[in-house]
Amino acid sequence: MAAPMIAPSILAADFARLADETAAVAGADWLHVDVMDNHFVPNLTLGLPVVEALLKVTDIPMDCHLMIEDPQRWAPPYAEAGAYNVTFHAEATENPVGVARDIRAAGGKAGLAVKPGTPIEPYLEILPEFDTLLVMSVEPGFGGQKFIAEVLPKVGTARRLVDAGELSILIEIDGGINADTIEQAAVAGVDCFVAGSAVYSADDPAAAVRALRAQAGAAATHLSV
Repeated sequence: MAAPMIAPSILAADFARLADETAAVAGADWLHVDVMDNHFVPNLTLGLPVVEALLKVTDIPMDCHLMIEDPQRWAPPYAEAGAYNVTFHAEATENPVGVARDIRAAGGKAGLAVKPGTPIEPYLEILPEFDTLLVMSVEPGFGGQKFIAEVLPKVGTARRLVDAGELSILIEIDGGINADTIEQAAVAGVDCFVAGSAVYSADDPAAAVRALRAQAGAAATHLSV
């Protein structure tokens, strides 16, 4: 059994103090970076230059979630810059396998994200081309939204395939994860939990990471702390 992974989302951090905010989550498994282009989603956040700057100040593996159009063009440079995991949206491209292969060729892990309303079944046959499946439990574009539990059957579908040895992929969830929701996500079969305000609104963000990890590990049989 693997230990649960916690990926604090810097979307909830103080953008004026990103280096300090990154240091505040020492011990996190990944650092989750939400990249939004104001086209695929109606919001604009940070991009590659900020990721490159963060890579210089932390050894926490960078988990870049690209909520953008044209991932064929923009995703591989994040891997080239040194991001550990680069995830793009299934809804943003007609050639997800090609994008995944380009990310891997650039040295990164490739992730496929699906919105809450997007079924997972059409993508099951291509998941072997990916390292990560990111199930969105809020609509992408904004932080601080309420957890959508109706997405958890998608997690369960992927979990069963992994447990049966038919698929080797890390299952990640993003949106509304906190002390009230992390246990049901863990029970459903999630491996990696993105948490924004649940971490960065805490007095001690690193302690919040540890508490969430312990909570997830206690809740799910496939995880241990």
